[in-house]
Amino acid sequence: MSPLQRCLLPLLVLPLIACEQQANFTAAEPGEALSAGAATVRKFDHNAFSLPSANLAPSRRLDFSVGNSFFRNPWVTAPATTTARDGLGPLFNTNACQNCHIKDGRGHPPAADALSAASMLVRLSLPARPEDAERLLQQGVIAEPTYGTQLQDMANPGVAPEGKVRVSYSSVPVSFADGTEVELRKPRLEISQLGYGAMHPDTLFSVRIAPPMIGLGLLEAIAEADILAAADPDDADGDGISGRANRVWDRQQQRSALGRFGWKAGQPSLNQQNADAFANDMGLTSSLIPHDNCTAAQADCLAAAHGGEPEVSDTILASVLFYSRNLGVPARRDVDAPEVLKGKSLFHQAGCQKCHTPSFTTSAEAAEPELANQVIRPYTDLLLHDMGEGLADGREEFLASGREWRTPPLWGIGLTEAVNGHTQFLHDGRARNLLEAILWHGGEAEAARQRVLQFDSDERAALLAFLNSL
Repeated sequence: MSPLQRCLLPLLVLPLIACEQQANFTAAEPGEALSAGAATVRKFDHNAFSLPSANLAPSRRLDFSVGNSFFRNPWVTAPATTTARDGLGPLFNTNACQNCHIKDGRGHPPAADALSAASMLVRLSLPARPEDAERLLQQGVIAEPTYGTQLQDMANPGVAPEGKVRVSYSSVPVSFADGTEVELRKPRLEISQLGYGAMHPDTLFSVRIAPPMIGLGLLEAIAEADILAAADPDDADGDGISGRANRVWDRQQQRSALGRFGWKAGQPSLNQQNADAFANDMGLTSSLIPHDNCTAAQADCLAAAHGGEPEVSDTILASVLFYSRNLGVPARRDVDAPEVLKGKSLFHQAGCQKCHTPSFTTSAEAAEPELANQVIRPYTDLLLHDMGEGLADGREEFLASGREWRTPPLWGIGLTEAVNGHTQFLHDGRARNLLEAILWHGGEAEAARQRVLQFDSDERAALLAFLNSL
């Protein structure tokens, strides 16, 4: 399908004259700077990811602020006088959502001398057996028997942390066609000071950094049919791209559902994603996930005081849901700049848009009225793709294989340094800049990677200018 044909599909959104401009990338598309439609915010400093959607009514911004309070402020060990925020742990990775999603943005791997993994965590599981099929339908993974599905490196007094995490790196050289060399870094996970004995010898590990929080409500508002329309699991069109939908367990609906959130699209809804983070990252129960993260082998954890049943009330969970649904997406910058337009053309020339789908229109039946009927530009298809052996973690999650990852949204990516003070990307933060992130692509993205390797220095600069405009 040609660029002009692709442009003609959403004709209800873009006028015909814009199609000609889009096909040739000679000018910005109408409204292209508005990444989140009417919800787009115009803030480009360290607070760029922390504002409510621009179309959120003033009467609803108080609800946003309440949710922000529970997202930002720390939880404490029970019993405590702060009854609304007690119950932390006994095992946990952090005591506040904001500690991982720093300024509502991206986490990072720990520094070499760090005492904790901070905004990075390690998922655990065992390889599935044929007899595990029924368990996998609802759990997605087979838990490590002693340490569960996530390593908690912090704990309340009197309870031993599960272990300590370190990451070291080795170099992987890559050369462009013009002779320019880049040294990628390949991570090596080190887990020490295990608090409850040895792990199962077949344990699988997956390092994850916290992704940005912006635009999540809009991603949730994309109609399932629109996501599934791009799926091509058998590569029927022969383009080498075979995006697949993950099917996961919806706790509230008690049925299988489309996965949208998480690095492997392992969560069906934003509410369940939040509840899972409360449970696994902070050891806090909710009505959706009423059990803590202690295993049968952790007696001190099981015997520790708790903060009520549940520790995260339905009111608090709803407040955090409202907040996380309505975090605004910053507007793009310099969409008409010649170098940005050139980079956009190169982005399409390489084929990056085949997975990083530029735009969707959200459903009229969105959970919040501000999220409905918005033309958004997240640059994701929310589908799973085989990214090759270089990025593989070997760990399955529901239908996702050990080589598959959900296409991450690119909106806001150019403001990562302004918000978070770093430019570390990919699921484990191994890439120190956007160029390194591109060069780690493999599998279904190998053809796109090879095209980028042919770009000269000016073309690479233009491609990065486009990505940094998002």
